[in-house]
Amino acid sequence: MKLKFNGILVLLVVLMAQLTFAQERAVTGVVSDNTGMPIPGVSVLVKGTKSGTQTDFDGRYTIKASPSQVLLFSYIGMKSQSLAATSSQINVKMVGTAVELEGVVVTALGVTREKKSLGYSSQKLSAEEVNTTPTSNFLNNLTGKVAGLEVRSNSNFGGSTNIVLRGTKSITGNNQALIVIDGVPVNNANLNTSDAQSGRDGFDFGNSASDIDPNNIESINVLKGAAASALYGSAASNGAIMITTKKGKKNAGLGVSFSSTASVGTFDKSTFVKYQKQYGGGGYTGNDDLIVTDVNGDGTDDLLVPTGYDISYGNAFDPTLQVYNWNAFAPGNANFGKSTPWVAAQNDPTTFFEKSFSTVNSLNLSGGDETSTFNLSITNNEDKGILPNSSLKRNIINGNFSKDLSDKLTARAFFTFTDQNTVGRNSLGYGDNFVGGFRQWWQTNVDIKEQKQEYFRNRENITWNMNNPSGGDLTPSYWNNPYWDRYENFESDVRRRILTGVNLSYDVTDNFNLLARATIDNSNDRQELRKAVGSHAEEFGVSQSSEKSGYSLYTRAFLQQTYDFIATYDFKLGSKIGAKLLGGATLIKTGADSFNGSTTGGLVKPRLYTLANSNNFVAPIESEIYSEKSGVYAQASFDYNKTLYLEGSYRRDQSTTLYVDNNSYDYYSVGSSFIFSEILNADWLSLGKLRINYAQVGNDPAAGILGARINNGLLSGNPLFQNSSTFVDFKNLKPEKQKSWEAGIEASVLKNRLTLDLSVYKSNTENQIFNVPQSPSTGYSFSQVNAGELENKGIEIALSGSPIKTKDFQWQIGVNWSKNKNTVVSLNQGRTNLQLASWNQNVSLNATVGEQYGAIRGQGILRDPSGSKVVDTDGNYVIEEDQIIGNIQADWIGGVSNRLTYKNLSFNFLIDVKQGGSVFSLDQAYGQDTGVGVQTAYINDLGNPVRNSLANGGGYINPGVVIDSNGNSITNTTRVDASTSSEFDGVGFGVSGNPNSNFVYDASYVKLREIGFTYSLPSKFLNNGFIKDMSFSLIGNNVWIIHKNLPDADPEAGTSSGNIQGFQSGVMPTVKVYSFNVKVKF
Repeated sequence: MKLKFNGILVLLVVLMAQLTFAQERAVTGVVSDNTGMPIPGVSVLVKGTKSGTQTDFDGRYTIKASPSQVLLFSYIGMKSQSLAATSSQINVKMVGTAVELEGVVVTALGVTREKKSLGYSSQKLSAEEVNTTPTSNFLNNLTGKVAGLEVRSNSNFGGSTNIVLRGTKSITGNNQALIVIDGVPVNNANLNTSDAQSGRDGFDFGNSASDIDPNNIESINVLKGAAASALYGSAASNGAIMITTKKGKKNAGLGVSFSSTASVGTFDKSTFVKYQKQYGGGGYTGNDDLIVTDVNGDGTDDLLVPTGYDISYGNAFDPTLQVYNWNAFAPGNANFGKSTPWVAAQNDPTTFFEKSFSTVNSLNLSGGDETSTFNLSITNNEDKGILPNSSLKRNIINGNFSKDLSDKLTARAFFTFTDQNTVGRNSLGYGDNFVGGFRQWWQTNVDIKEQKQEYFRNRENITWNMNNPSGGDLTPSYWNNPYWDRYENFESDVRRRILTGVNLSYDVTDNFNLLARATIDNSNDRQELRKAVGSHAEEFGVSQSSEKSGYSLYTRAFLQQTYDFIATYDFKLGSKIGAKLLGGATLIKTGADSFNGSTTGGLVKPRLYTLANSNNFVAPIESEIYSEKSGVYAQASFDYNKTLYLEGSYRRDQSTTLYVDNNSYDYYSVGSSFIFSEILNADWLSLGKLRINYAQVGNDPAAGILGARINNGLLSGNPLFQNSSTFVDFKNLKPEKQKSWEAGIEASVLKNRLTLDLSVYKSNTENQIFNVPQSPSTGYSFSQVNAGELENKGIEIALSGSPIKTKDFQWQIGVNWSKNKNTVVSLNQGRTNLQLASWNQNVSLNATVGEQYGAIRGQGILRDPSGSKVVDTDGNYVIEEDQIIGNIQADWIGGVSNRLTYKNLSFNFLIDVKQGGSVFSLDQAYGQDTGVGVQTAYINDLGNPVRNSLANGGGYINPGVVIDSNGNSITNTTRVDASTSSEFDGVGFGVSGNPNSNFVYDASYVKLREIGFTYSLPSKFLNNGFIKDMSFSLIGNNVWIIHKNLPDADPEAGTSSGNIQGFQSGVMPTVKVYSFNVKVKF
């Protein structure tokens, strides 16, 4: 009986189980917004279980549930919904919350706020806007997308990026926006040498922002004004870029996504020299410069190319002439010992550049349960540049974790580890930079492919620029074989960085939270430079003496510790007044330990690159710099009926970079916003807001040993010391102080179909910290002072909208435009000019009182009362010395982005515009001197070659007027002889025969910065599969410079990020990059 009962019981259990499983079936549907547009990424969860999924790109979902269970639908910015799973087909229309209407943004200290409550300007970018286009530095992808943000991405391989918000505020200090990750400021150091940063020689090692993985970015919010970032203190006096990283979601199953991108690039021919093909090497002694000598010893004179000259103003090419070129003296060359026809090279330096190729592969794992979340990602980036022997390899691992330790206590932790290895960055500036040779000092008869063959034959420095080949001296006169430079004299660098932190968040009550946070930013850099035995002598090493060989090593260990304690309290004062109080303290401890050493007098043993392999010893430069900054701060925010907001903040900092009796300083901000749409209550007006704020922030000097004694090594065993060349009155040194105000209006109409954000602002930075020249009798070259004032005022406009939005088609457009007017109001003690950098040909960059920061000074052209250029009787311009001939500041910048989506296909493009600003091109100044480009070999107005003699109809006429004896201006008709190089006689093309201003160009441009096509697989192809989403993209970056006024170069190209801009010498051409991307979500 018992067995029978047990059998019946088992049967009953089986039947119930079958019934239960029979009731659980697949529920499908589409989740859309209130306009019918599908919403991807909506969390769908079976209530009371861990079973969940997310909607795909089409808003579709599939989940197993029984009719008695309830489905929970949730999405950020939307009202969550609970629906019974009574049907196998459930479509959901989600409604935006009030917060969603105006938006939620991350503000200072990582605090999330309603955008409508802010009394200052901020602009948010989605992950898609930041990480779609592959780049070595995510900052490059901000170009043209944020009003008031000027991003200058130079063309250097793995190079640094300049990010300036609302103009230059410090004359010689840092002007870069602060980068903040999940509420914590991080280091964005530029380790380039002072020479490289000022436009001279060196390398661009990039800035630390390149360590941030764009694939791990969830969103970016740009805080523009001082009021927006006042809680961060002096570190954010230039604005802040707030990065929110990807995090896992609670009650979500394991999510796996993979992205793979392959890119190929070619250099933009409009940004490199267009070589003339009519005239060859020679020209220092006239245009008939082939050397007549008996080369082969047969007693008959031959023609020899002057290989020691590095210009192309020699004899006109003539294939009937037989000449001995450089290759006639290269053992093993097919033309060794032979004369060859006098013709232009078949392969000019444009063929030196290779196709770039890069891959980016990223894997992401995320998920969570009821009490914890996690997000893990690993990204591998391998990049081969357009220069031979150039590569950048980077691996980034990111982790983000959270755990609810109780109902009130939550722990979070994150880390980012970066390992980067780079070989073969391009050289910068004037000097030991073969790209400068290509642009300025070259013979058009030299075939670059032959140079490649000569190097790889025996890996020797067989150069086209031989000193005296007929006399047996094959050493370089000025220039190495460029392949020798790439494969022997290459640099290499390694950077490893760990950024990690933890925080504990405790909810004392529902409205009162305490947050404790600790973050460590640690990086180690190693940079090595090599100069092989047999190279041409150039400045090298610690002593910057002329060296034919050598090795240089620079290392730096950096550690920044940041500790925060923040308390926030939300409460109500009655039924209509809301309040939020915030208070906290921050301690930042920073240390940098660096070593810079090099060989001196050359290498003892060739190709052994160690400091011990030195002929002489010069002491290395070592430094240990530590600083601390502590701050306390408070903020109070009030709102009346969610209509009128008022906010104030105060911070007091103490810095060890200032004297102990003068090291504390405070600043504050106050702001208000009025939501007038709450009063008008018009259906067409989704949001209407007025805002205004005022702020005062400080900026302390950079940490360092001010006024220290300098060790100059040993002499006969005795140490040699000297005082620093800069006098610092440390006791009276004060922080810079910036005072700013801002007003703006925000509006959103037609159910957010069109939005406007307009800002006007003005800031004045006083107590500028800079060095001024001193009389040698004082014993110092410079004195550091607190003086001067810089002013910025401007306007910003950001427009976005969806002109067309239907179920299948959507057109989204974004426009931003900004204009900043910068003025140097004053310097010190009546000084009217401060030189910031000195370049070739006595051209300099300056801060000039009454002018915008970054005035370019040099030789200008005299003008008559009507503004016409004045020409002398010889046809050349009348020169005026020490004139302002340009300025680096743009008149305005802007961008237009478009995205058109039809069902599963989308098309996007971005046009980036800069109007105004100037750049001094040494490449043109010397390149025209030496006759390498087409600008010096064209058909003139008479229909003759411009290099013909004047008697044969050559030459050109400078536009302008001649002042006659009566003072009248008469149109100039005098021709200038261009038959010889101005290097020879000071007349003709180039800087030797013309004022500097002839080579200052308008830096305006219009660029098609980004273009892309994306196809997302429809969900019907992915139903019931393990792949949830899949998309394919074709992407173009820097595809087309639509307009520019600078010949043969990109106006953005330069040497480094930093304050010194507006100079080009040996700049790299821009690379057009075309990419294919695949994204898969499992």
